Amino acid sequence: MADQRSREQQPSTDGPPSIPGVRRSFVEARGVRFHVTEAGPPDARPVVALHGWPQHHWVYRDLLADPPDGLRIIAPDLPGYGWSGPPPHRWAKEDVASDVLALLDALGLDRVLLVGHDWGGFVGHLMVLRAPERIDGYLALNMAHPWVDLKTVAPHAWRFWYQVPVSTIGVLLQRRSDFLHRVFSSASALDRETARVYVDRFRDPVAARAATDTYRTFLLREVPAGARSRESRRATVPIRALFGLGDSAVHPSLAAAETANADDYTFEGVDAGHFILDERPDLVRAKLIALAAETA
Repeated sequence: MADQRSREQQPSTDGPPSIPGVRRSFVEARGVRFHVTEAGPPDARPVVALHGWPQHHWVYRDLLADPPDGLRIIAPDLPGYGWSGPPPHRWAKEDVASDVLALLDALGLDRVLLVGHDWGGFVGHLMVLRAPERIDGYLALNMAHPWVDLKTVAPHAWRFWYQVPVSTIGVLLQRRSDFLHRVFSSASALDRETARVYVDRFRDPVAARAATDTYRTFLLREVPAGARSRESRRATVPIRALFGLGDSAVHPSLAAAETANADDYTFEGVDAGHFILDERPDLVRAKLIALAAETA
């Protein structure tokens, strides 16, 4: 493993934002050069934490700066996002799930707890369906589950207005305009300086292209495929959905327990918006600790 991981010494001026006490490395897996940030004892129980758009690993800064007792927090930047290299494929969510599973192999992780927010949340659901033997429990944050049908989605399609510009002229919007600040302003009460930590990274052409491809692939490939054939796989891993009810992008009905094809799925709505990790890190921490205890 030593030849797969090169320790990051001094970040460049445009390197990742500082988080006290973390370890950073680059890990090659399935053609992706993952940037991985982690904290907690190396021999503690591993928790893999996946971010969404328009963010990166820094969304887990509270857990990374102060890992719960007995847990090792591992927060990779998804392919093309943050400081990870681009994938050698389009940003199809099943392919990204394969990338992250390959990352687990490269890190020597047989079984993990999983946390996912936004697109990282959807990738997490796919990992649960694909490789349940590797995941003890899954904490899903403000993302639709994969069993939702078009009839349920249709009344809320207006919420996805931002996906059309991102999927078409997204590189220009993210790099050259104030578009992402408007996205954050419309979706949460995030202060501008916090949002800027995320926004500035999408000035980078690799991150901007990854984000654009995330939505282009979704709208042109995955939505039509889902309309033709609904997800039929059943989840056997315990799933705990923690959902900010003030989410203007994803309606709570898209993550409802009633429509989840799962053995053990619970939904908890809380006072927060879409960016629950930034707004209520205390709730996320408590839910993760509870999931770890439940699946010990």
